Order: sequence, then structure tokens, then C-alpha cells
Amino acid sequence: MAKEVKMADIAAALKVSTVTVSKALSDQKGVSEGMREKIKSLADQMGYKQLPAAKNSTKDKSFNIGIIVPGSYFGKYDSFYWQLYQEVATEAVQKECFTMLEVISTEDEKNFELPKLIKEKKVDGIILIGRPGSGYIQRIRKEDGIPFVCLDFFDQSSNCDAVISNGFYGTYMLTNYLFDMGHESIVYVGTLLYTNSITDRYLGYYKSMMEHKKPVSEICAIDDRDWDTGDVAGFQFKFPEVMPSAFVCNCDLAASALIKTLRKTGYRVPEDISVVGYDNYLYPGLLDIGLTTYDVDVKEMARKSINILIKKMSHKSYKAGVHIVEGNIVYRDSVMGK
Repeated sequence: MAKEVKMADIAAALKVSTVTVSKALSDQKGVSEGMREKIKSLADQMGYKQLPAAKNSTKDKSFNIGIIVPGSYFGKYDSFYWQLYQEVATEAVQKECFTMLEVISTEDEKNFELPKLIKEKKVDGIILIGRPGSGYIQRIRKEDGIPFVCLDFFDQSSNCDAVISNGFYGTYMLTNYLFDMGHESIVYVGTLLYTNSITDRYLGYYKSMMEHKKPVSEICAIDDRDWDTGDVAGFQFKFPEVMPSAFVCNCDLAASALIKTLRKTGYRVPEDISVVGYDNYLYPGLLDIGLTTYDVDVKEMARKSINILIKKMSHKSYKAGVHIVEGNIVYRDSVMGK
């Protein structure tokens, strides 16, 4: 019996990544036309067979997976979500699954317009990265009944399966670290209730403040983004009248924007004010100082989300609910002891 040809075999023959092969065979962007033709031609010669999207499950079946992302999460500097997408695509290829990316416009999200991948029945299941509105998630769930997993967020109203990082304890640990370094006045940076993750991280900060018997008031949290557009990089921070000795930011992008604003205002980081972030991923060149942050295990989050979705598409038993992935603090140069 002839050996089954896999995407990895095609990738090895052409000395490209399996993600490149997956994109070429599913007609996605990110591959030159010349390379796309080479990959398709070699796939035909080697006898590779791509299975179409289907609802019926079979043993060791390949699936077509749609990755849906609201456009507001794929801004120029939102590199964390690009990294998350790439890890999901890589993990899917390892499972012999194809991935197709669709970025949802703000207008389509507001109008509850279903993604084309779902309307045209091109995929067997989807992974939502970056939280769209609850109504939009319910629209997907109600209209099609397609299996899906929420990645990096949880939506209570939809009671969906989700994979998230441990934002509560991650920020709790970061705030404790600042106290250990001698800081007494610490302010949280994040627009509360904009996303569940921002609020969860604030609550971790809140827990640490309470345990250190520090009062928490409205001035202990400042916004980091425009509520309508989600813009972080160009946001104008409003600092409290009495500046703290340290800031805990809900993400690295907010931390980088904050540090630039502090410098323009005349403060030095970390000599005058210490700053910590969350994610451990920044667009190259955004910051010229090593940022102390909480490292999110993106690979494990991607692995869990793909494994859960495959089980749902295959109608296999699995543990439903919210799956929390642990991380760890990465200590760099943005914190100085008091």
C-alpha cells in the first residue's frame, strides 16, 4: 500500500514551511504565485489528496478550519494577535488540517453579517481570536451551529468553549513583584470592561492591592485605548494628579505607548517610574528598553484550541468550558527598586 502523502512531505521537498504549503493549497494570501503553482503541481505529482469541508467525521480526518478575527485586533502594532494566529495555523498543519483566515470588518460585525467562510460552508469549524460583540457570537452560534472555540477571551452570554491565559493571577503576580521591589503607589493601565481580559487583569491587580492594604479608587486605573476604535498606539493618556511610582499595564502594547508618553512628559523609565506589561510580545522597534512582563504561552493556547475544536468536529468527548493556560513573569529592565 502506497504511503499517504502529507503536507509535511511537500514542504520538505520544496524546503518551505508546512504553513506555506497549507496557504498555497487553500488559496490564501501570503504565498507568491510562482511558489503556489510549484506547490500545487508537486502535490498533484505526489498524489496528495485534500479532503473537502464536511460535517461527517472519520478516523484521522483532515478538517478545514476557519480563523475569524475582528479587524480592530489586527491593527498595525497588534503583533500579539498575529503571533496567536500564526501559532494556531502552525498547530493546525501539524494535525493535517487546513486553515483559512477571515478578518471581519467593523461594519459587518455591527450588522451581524456572517463570515463568508461560514456562509459559503468552506469550513468544518472555526476559532474566534479577539473578542467580537456578544451579539455577533450568538449570531454565529444560532445561524449555523458550526463548532467553534473562543481563543484569548470568554463570552459568558454564549457559554462557549474558550482557551485563555491566566490574566487574573498573571497580573496579581506582577503587582506583587512591584511591591516586593519597594513600590507603594501602583496604578493599573487598561480601559475597564472593554474586554474580559482587561478586566480580569485589573482584578488580579486589585487582589494584590487589597492584600497589601492599599486603598483602590477610581484614580487607581487609567484608560489605555479609544472605546470606539480600540486604538492604543495613538491614545492620549490622562495621568492622575499625583503620579505613582509604578504602572501595571494590561498588555505590552499599552506599556510601550505609556513609556513613550512618560518620556515626553519628562519622566525616566525605570529611574523615575517603573512599568510592567502583559503578553511578552511587541512589534519590533516599538520599545528600546527591555520590558518586564508576563509571558503568555501562546503555543500551548494554540495547541489546546485546535485539539478542542478537532474533538468537537469529530463528535468526540472532551472537557467543555474555559481552559486556562499558565505563563510566567519575564524580568527585564523596566522596573527599578525603591
